[in-house]
Amino acid sequence: MFPGTAALAQAPGPLRVDINAGLMQPMPIAVPAFAPGNGGSTEAGTTTAIGARAALVIAADLKSSGLFRPLDPAAFTATVGVDDVLRPEYAAWRTIAAQALVTGTITANPDGGITLACYAYDVFAGAEIARQGFVTTAAGWRRAAHKCADLVYSRLTGESAYFDSRIVYVSETGPRTRRIKRLAIMDQDGAGHRFLTSGQNLVLTPRFAPAQQTITYMSFENNRPRVWLYTLGSGRQDSVGQFAGMSFAPRFSPDGQNLVFSMAVGGNTDIYRYNIAAKQTTRLTTAPGIETAPSYSPDGSRIVFESDRGGSQQLYMMNADGSGQSRISFGEGRSASPVWSPRGDYIAFTRIGGGRFGIGVMRPDGNGERLLTNGYQDEGASWSPNGRVIMFSRSDRGGRSGLWSVDVSGLNERRLPTPLDASDPAWSPLLP
Repeated sequence: MFPGTAALAQAPGPLRVDINAGLMQPMPIAVPAFAPGNGGSTEAGTTTAIGARAALVIAADLKSSGLFRPLDPAAFTATVGVDDVLRPEYAAWRTIAAQALVTGTITANPDGGITLACYAYDVFAGAEIARQGFVTTAAGWRRAAHKCADLVYSRLTGESAYFDSRIVYVSETGPRTRRIKRLAIMDQDGAGHRFLTSGQNLVLTPRFAPAQQTITYMSFENNRPRVWLYTLGSGRQDSVGQFAGMSFAPRFSPDGQNLVFSMAVGGNTDIYRYNIAAKQTTRLTTAPGIETAPSYSPDGSRIVFESDRGGSQQLYMMNADGSGQSRISFGEGRSASPVWSPRGDYIAFTRIGGGRFGIGVMRPDGNGERLLTNGYQDEGASWSPNGRVIMFSRSDRGGRSGLWSVDVSGLNERRLPTPLDASDPAWSPLLP
């Protein structure tokens, strides 16, 4: 848990990024090294060193959104000390065409921790946009930088934040015929990477619980696919139920009390709901064929899923109790692996056709369908906490795979760094 924030006076500014303006030029923004609030040293380095690293993280976060263009520090004509943080030389920043300035201080606290003070300014108006202090351990400096970037992003776009979050995914290595797949987790920018499982058993489709401390996934133990729960921190792994059929494609309900997943029984694959506390299973679909990839609406009232009941993979909608089932996808090709946006406005899915896979979005009623990507094999969509960005896996013809993201405009694609091949990403909610 992040230790805390320091409440500082905040003043809204007129500067704003219009995220709905279509193709646009990113806002030029200056992010100089944060000034040392004192001359202290911590287990993570001096306040001067942390200040330089924090600025790089903030600039990288803002750049990754596609909405901001951090300026080259070599072009900066103004120095930034403690006094300059509170009273910026606006004229100097205007000369390099910076529209916004993000600056601050790093102070070593008596308990060994630090305070990152984050300030944002509208350069041309000469006005403060936001300020907030983040108190953390010295080792937590990177999270404090993400929180600063989130503050700036939210104030300048009017959108909720998403940088202080994590990604769980399947890390892959080895030849295609003997692929080793392990669960791995990292910050949304690729930092703090670690493996969660050994690779002894094949793993697929990891998904976060709303409270973030639990991950559900599918694993092949003794060559049998089953749904499992992984508790972060303790590393404990528990199987979900003792079912007669194979269970797979799990996902949590928004309240974290239920799992929905597919189970194959008697040659038919249907969607089931499993109450975790009561250990009770309820069948939700009964149509012949394969029903899979269920995903709850943010309010928990409906479930979107994939079914081939009509002869090909398409998307269907039903109420959370299984009633009111109807088809919602009618575009060309097949539609698969739907996932509901945290904002409830879109459903992301995989479009399959012409030998290619692409990531698309549609409204929950099936209207407004459009493709965002057109790779050789783009699949496994997962939404950012604010519902503005979609992460997915992309494979090439040689079988290599990696993680990519694209915003809902389809204009800002980027690849995320992973040490090995990667697939099946899932984005966490914002960290507490």
